[in-house]
Amino acid sequence: MAAPTPNPFVPDSTAPTALADLAARFDLAGDPGDAAVSGISLGSGAVRPGHLFIALQGLRSHGAEYAQQAVDAGAAAVLTDPAGREQAAATGVPVLITPEPRALLGELAAAVYGTRAEHPLLLGVTGTNGKTSTVHFLAGLFDLLGVSGGLSSTAERRVGDERRVAGLTTPEATELHALIARMREAGVEAAAIEVSAQGLSRHRLDGVRFDVAGFTNLSHDHLDDYADMEEYYRAKAVLFQPDRAVRAVVSLDTPWGARVVEDAGVPVVTVVQAGGPAADWTVTVTEETQAHTAFVLEGAQGAIATRIPVLGAHMAANAGLALLMLVEAGFDLQRVREAVEGPQGMAVTLPGRTELVSGPGAPAVYVDFGHSPHAFQETLAAVRAVTPGKVIMLFGADGDRDTTKRADMSRAAVEGGDVLIVTDHHPRFEDPASIRATLVAAAREAAPQHPVHEEGSPERAIRLAVSMAEPGDAILWAGPGHQNYRDIRGVRTDYSARREARAALREAGWAAADSHDLAT
Repeated sequence: MAAPTPNPFVPDSTAPTALADLAARFDLAGDPGDAAVSGISLGSGAVRPGHLFIALQGLRSHGAEYAQQAVDAGAAAVLTDPAGREQAAATGVPVLITPEPRALLGELAAAVYGTRAEHPLLLGVTGTNGKTSTVHFLAGLFDLLGVSGGLSSTAERRVGDERRVAGLTTPEATELHALIARMREAGVEAAAIEVSAQGLSRHRLDGVRFDVAGFTNLSHDHLDDYADMEEYYRAKAVLFQPDRAVRAVVSLDTPWGARVVEDAGVPVVTVVQAGGPAADWTVTVTEETQAHTAFVLEGAQGAIATRIPVLGAHMAANAGLALLMLVEAGFDLQRVREAVEGPQGMAVTLPGRTELVSGPGAPAVYVDFGHSPHAFQETLAAVRAVTPGKVIMLFGADGDRDTTKRADMSRAAVEGGDVLIVTDHHPRFEDPASIRATLVAAAREAAPQHPVHEEGSPERAIRLAVSMAEPGDAILWAGPGHQNYRDIRGVRTDYSARREARAALREAGWAAADSHDLAT
């Protein structure tokens, strides 16, 4: 069965923009005629009547091949490159031409939807790990403060109380500006948006300027997209310039944070976990349990003591970053303190982030989205801190993605856990057995005596892990997190690790936690 298809948010109504005005403003070739557009779409399936359809060159085909489908769906005009001119012209609607349409997507979408001039308070978060958690902490804080909120994360999009499954971590510019316009239309006052390096590099964030930008950390990841860590850093660092943000909050928990501060072109406030370098604010963990982590955020302006319903000092750091982003956005510190210092603390659901899916009396089973060596280290340390028994690590690696981190992932897994089970994740077009062999070999090289098991089927792998566990033990299933599919040879097959883990627990006679999954 195919996984649910993301359904992007779009505004209910948008004032039409004359195509001639867009052609003049962006120096587009072609005859716009007297056409007007009221939206902008990158995929033919997302076209609504009156939209401008953008036809780009893809990896396997040109978007112009779908121009007629877009026009049949109501597209009023097409924008493409010279290679797509002929096919687009055959549709009979006005066609505009520019050498690199993708480079204009953000500004075009901002112009069509009017999101440069009018938008909610925008808070953007980037980094290797912790982006999604910080964004969801922000959304939870909006609720606690009585602020109508919006959200865009790897896990979901949200406008007020309406939630939808996400596609890309950072939506394409056309979808992002439509989302912001829908938020504005719905009366959303503040929105938290996850910002990926690829989103910045590929123009998905163009036309958006954040009121506050946040930086979590930087570690080994995405070196299939970037030549080295320096290039990866540079891709993220552009967020902290005046055309992208007004001000910033930067964590110094990794050395790259100091680089961000040094290179930033906007005012910066810094934060660090206790024991780290000097910073404006410090996060100190005061209690860790399976159910929550308590901490104090302290700086010259005062202190906030609160708790989060998830384990780990790294999660407390993400929550501290979110609190400071609100303060830097203009929320009164005392108002924020009063909102989070109650017995429930920062009550928020973090989908697939060290999510406890087991019930009372059962071995603790956590499902997590972490898929980098640094994420493994932090999450295993957090699980270890609250686990009296053994820690069983279960993970697989993405196919057709950064292969240079796989050995380090295995090393982190055997160093932080007691038992390792290697399984499949998203093999995509790679041979899953070959991926597993690499992971197993690296684990055995790093720790020859460490118990390592290989089970390609995730369904059997989680049941193997549960069969090995006793009360007081913990299982960390890293990688799938919130995702509702597995990518096998280009097909997104319906799959939920959280659902599968709950089923495995119940089959073994253990209690499982209630499900709060979105569309799984």
